[in-house]
Amino acid sequence: MSSSSFQLVFMFCFSILLLLLMPTSMQTVSAATTNKASAKTYKKFIKSACNSTTYPKVCYKALSRSASAIKTDTNKLCNIALSFTLNATYNASSSIDSLSKMKGLSPSEKEIIHDCAETTGEAIDELEKSLKTLANLQGSGHKADEMNDLKTWASAVLTDEYTCTDEFDGQKVSKAVKNTINKSVLYLAQLTSNCLALFNLLDY
Repeated sequence: MSSSSFQLVFMFCFSILLLLLMPTSMQTVSAATTNKASAKTYKKFIKSACNSTTYPKVCYKALSRSASAIKTDTNKLCNIALSFTLNATYNASSSIDSLSKMKGLSPSEKEIIHDCAETTGEAIDELEKSLKTLANLQGSGHKADEMNDLKTWASAVLTDEYTCTDEFDGQKVSKAVKNTINKSVLYLAQLTSNCLALFNLLDY
């Protein structure tokens, strides 16, 4: 075979290969473009929902990482917001429990830590009940009652969280104890307040 004939055969085969690969490449680019557009839509939905809350930045930071799971589903949005708050409450409970192991605690500090650990435990129980109530909403024949229960449980969580800091009134408490509890409680209160606001977006 002459050199020119070989080049023609090579170019022909190469062209066929390109034609075979082109649809796959185009599908890959198309899928990537669609995924990017979807992610943008999902995050826009979350941002819009979070703008209805008292602490929109805290809300968006907590939920935007779960955009692909939430999509544009308000029920999933509230479910993930509650789950995130529950997980944060478990972490806060662990931080408060660790305070009880500190040396040199005064009797009043021990009592404050003990009481705060109890109320945080109650908050965990109430958040778990909130999640169950939310799960029951879709198939419930008493949606108004379920919604009231949902808001009641979340409001009780907020009350429990502020009870921790109320313990400081008139008490001499070390900076380490006060800062740890205040930081944990403030964050949980913001998350819980946001959950209550997001519940208003549920179409029930």
